[in-house]
Amino acid sequence: MTMIMNTGIEDRVMTTQQKMVCLDVDGTLVDHYGHMSDAVKETARNIVAAGHEVIVSTGRSLGATLPIVQLLGITSGYAVCSNGGLTVRIDTSLSVGYEVIDRQTFDPAPALQALRSALPTAKYALESDQGDFLATERFQDASFGVQAKAVTFEEMMEATAVRLVVFSSDNSSEEFVEAVQTIGLQGVAYSVGWTAWLDIAAEGITKASAIEALRGELGFDIQNTVAVGDGRNDIEMLGWAGRGVAMGQAPDEVKAAADEVTTTVDEDGLARVLRSLL
Repeated sequence: MTMIMNTGIEDRVMTTQQKMVCLDVDGTLVDHYGHMSDAVKETARNIVAAGHEVIVSTGRSLGATLPIVQLLGITSGYAVCSNGGLTVRIDTSLSVGYEVIDRQTFDPAPALQALRSALPTAKYALESDQGDFLATERFQDASFGVQAKAVTFEEMMEATAVRLVVFSSDNSSEEFVEAVQTIGLQGVAYSVGWTAWLDIAAEGITKASAIEALRGELGFDIQNTVAVGDGRNDIEMLGWAGRGVAMGQAPDEVKAAADEVTTTVDEDGLARVLRSLL
């Protein structure tokens, strides 16, 4: 199911120097403690000030994405949240500072039933089409952006989802991959994180699908696109971009999808990439 609202994207005059710069958050803009270094913040702000179209593109939900947008000094533009499930137009003149322009939803029940059978000790959280988070077993994470509401598994299956998160402290990421491949999830898109963490979205929805829709509206040629990320949920985005850059700590399959590899997040690898655009 797709709900698209008026985007409000205006006609723009592009120059060959302007880039569409799509940036992952965790492991790219911020380290694994959620801290953005001074070097990254200053360089990213300089990119915004120089007139490049900087689009925060993250697995985080909206509430956890907006503080990053603010840190970068973005007062107008776009952000892609929930791995492409939600796209917003940033406009600080609006009462809440943004408007939702695209929301991709799906029925989580089939995936939940299959996953519960394969991963009986896992915890589940769901971002609903209303922007709420529903969770089992007091499952809470900073990427949700809001306090999750405790529900039963049966209540969760009745919800309409933008994002479904599965986590298990009893399994490794490799075991997650094996379990997902064994059950053969149908009708959804998914990516496995660094740990036993699984993000699920509507079928065909990724960061790349969302930013490609924006690229077409904004009028950028693909060769003027840059994407930087470090996770498996960045693979499609890095392959999509004219210049795809993997962070130094990224898994091998993420690096293989990129055109180049920068240094790690702890070494301010993103700042090095952004300086090359100034």
